[in-house]
Amino acid sequence: MSFKMISLLLSWAELGALLTILFRLAHTFDLIANTQRELRRAIYHLGERHANELDNRPARLESQGPWCAAPRTRVPVPRAR
Repeated sequence: MSFKMISLLLSWAELGALLTILFRLAHTFDLIANTQRELRRAIYHLGERHANELDNRPARLESQGPWCAAPRTRVPVPRAR
């Protein structure tokens, strides 16, 4: 085999290796993007569920400690004379 033929084969091998690396990188970035999308969706749904739990919480739980939200009662406002 001549030097030109070996050089050409090595160039094709390098090109194939480069394309393989780029393909795997693209697949990795797709996987990262899909994971990020799923995490955002899960966090959003957890926030919705937490808000619904706060709305549906019994009144006795609301006044059990400082870490709970204040009870939803109306405080009478004095009228100006």
